[in-house]
Amino acid sequence: MLSEIVFWHWLAFGIFLLIVELLAPGMFFLWMAQAAGVTGVLLFLFPGLGWEVQIAVFSVLSVLGVGLARRFFKRHPIISDQPLLNRRTAQYIGRVFTLDRPIVNGEGKIKVDDSTWKIRGEDCGAGTRVRVVDADSVVLIVRKAEG
Repeated sequence: MLSEIVFWHWLAFGIFLLIVELLAPGMFFLWMAQAAGVTGVLLFLFPGLGWEVQIAVFSVLSVLGVGLARRFFKRHPIISDQPLLNRRTAQYIGRVFTLDRPIVNGEGKIKVDDSTWKIRGEDCGAGTRVRVVDADSVVLIVRKAEG
């Protein structure tokens, strides 16, 4: 069955890997898709390549592509103009809010913009101004705001 692989099988596999990359982003499958495409082109140019050579070419190109990409992006990280975009709790650090409910036994809730968040901090009554100083998963850590 492996001896019946033709170039378009590799190209179709490359397209499949591109679709997987779209569904599971991370720039991992992209390099494997590129390796499958190059393997397909090589098989088109040299139709006598055995399946062992095809698998070897695909494997080497995949490992090489992923390795070089990781090395490149480690040295040249992508800098975003909104680094906290997907870290919502980190966006609130430093902001000051007025409690609409008291913090009791170190826990409470606060209305932030359009949602309600769990908070942790020292006990204080409703109407107290608090500053978000940290975040623990989905819980905001607060302290009384000075001034």
